[in-house]
Order: sequence, then structure tokens, then C-alpha cells
Amino acid sequence: MEQRPIQQIKTISEFHRLRGLPQPGHPLISVVDYALVKRPADIGDVNLIFDFYQISVKRGMNAKLKYGQQSYDFDEGVMFFAGPNQVFNIQPNSLSTADRSGWILLIHPDLFWHTPLAKTIKQYDFFAYSVNEALWLSTKEEAIINRIIDNIQQEYHATIDAFSKQIIISQIDSLLSYSKRFYHRQFITREQSNHQILTQLDNLLTSYLNTDDLVSKGLPTVQYMADHLNVSPKYLSSLLNVLIGQSTQQFIHEKLIERAKEKLSTTTLSVSEVSYGLGFEHSQSFNKFFKAKTNLSPLAFRRSFQ
Repeated sequence: MEQRPIQQIKTISEFHRLRGLPQPGHPLISVVDYALVKRPADIGDVNLIFDFYQISVKRGMNAKLKYGQQSYDFDEGVMFFAGPNQVFNIQPNSLSTADRSGWILLIHPDLFWHTPLAKTIKQYDFFAYSVNEALWLSTKEEAIINRIIDNIQQEYHATIDAFSKQIIISQIDSLLSYSKRFYHRQFITREQSNHQILTQLDNLLTSYLNTDDLVSKGLPTVQYMADHLNVSPKYLSSLLNVLIGQSTQQFIHEKLIERAKEKLSTTTLSVSEVSYGLGFEHSQSFNKFFKAKTNLSPLAFRRSFQ
């Protein structure tokens, strides 16, 4: 299959020009009326990379969007997040803007220079999800988000003074915090589908532990689990943290400890043999791992059953 060329848009001003919009009121931040954004006729033929963040509420998108290598689900949601240098592709069903509404917030990372948000924004997982669903918003939630967007827009259109940047940054910080809260709510309310992922993870890990994969491939990684579940590592860990209060790594380690305890208490295998069978290259590494998780050495744990 022929690979699509990549179009990289480096600045917010360039985005405005390419999408038929007037020049932005600020070089590093802009709120765009989604209905006014013009789609080039060949937009589906290229992969897009922006050098800036985009947060949007979109209705009537009338297109399929791929973020990373997977389809992004807009069936139940309207709010979308994308980080700088992420590859995405838009396959429009129509170039018409008649039924479109919403907004797009564009933020260049340079806006965050010398602010705490320069580091903390990287902690918001929804920018990095390679497979995800858009965030659904209730009427009340959307009103909260829209008020923040109005505040941002009013502030950067006002006369710039010594307080402007601080006020804009604080509004973005609030926007991200509310978005994280609403995504947390979405994880909980979509209980059935999310628990299906948890069940699939448990089955996948059990199958891995029951085969020779541990010996031939070593300990299972978070990336391995995420790839087989068609979600990103960050998405999977965020979901597990909401459902069971553990990261994916903690979940894997817990299952590994359960298997180690089973081998130590029900077989006559030596600690070295148990260690090897669980994918550890060196028994010293297994001893350290087991003691860190149980406060007992493998031998001390075995003796407690004798």
C-alpha cells in the first residue's frame, strides 16, 4: 500500500492560512470556529503533523480520523486532543461545512516557556493516546469547557500586559484539569466496555504465563500488552488505574508474584528453576523482585509452608 506523504504545519499562522482563516490574534494561541475551517480537496491524501497542541469540540465532523495508526472514535464523543508531532489523517465524507459546529484551540508549546505547564502538560495522557474515543460531554460539562474557552479568547484578544500570559496559562491549566476529570468519569460510566478490556488483559496475561513465552521472550512488557489490546500503554494504565487502582506494570507484577507463590508453595522446583521459568535471566533479580513485593525472600516464603 502506498504511503501517504506527510504535511507538517509548523505554526498557528500557517494553519490559519492553509485553512482559509484570517491571521490569528496571537502567534502562539488561537481559538478557531470549526465551521469556518476549510478542508483542502486532497486532505485525505496526506498525513498531517502539527507542531502545536490542538484541543477541540467538534460536531458534524462528517469524516473518519486516524490518530497514530488507529481510528479515533467520534461516535459517542465530541472533544478531541492531539499533541505536537503526532501523525493523524482525516478522511472526509464531504467537504461541506454546513452542519459543522464547535471550536479548535491551537496552542504552540512556546507559550509554556518558563511556566510549570511546560512539564505538567506531558502528564495528561489524552494527548498521547494512539487509540482512543473522543470525550463525551454533558450539557453542564460542555458549558464549563466553553466558559474557559471564552475566557482564553477574550484574554489573548485584549491588550497584552504583564498578567496576560499568566492568566491564559491558568485558564489552559483549568481546561486540562476539567478534561481529566471528565475522562475519568467516562472511564467509569462506560463500565461494560472498559471491564471487557480488563478481562482481555487478564486472559492475555494468563495465556502468556501458561506458555513458554516467559522463557523465550522474557517478562511481558506493558507495550506488549497494549499492542495486543489495540490501545496505547498510557491509555491502558489510565484505565486500570481508574478500575482497580493499579498501573499496567503493577498488574503484571501482581500476576507474576501470584505465579511465583504458586510455584514455590506447590512444587519442589528450586528457586533458580522458578526464576528461570518466570522469565528472569538471573535468580538474584528474581529474589530482589520477590522480596520487594512480599517483604520475604523466595526461600523464606517457601519455608512458611513447611
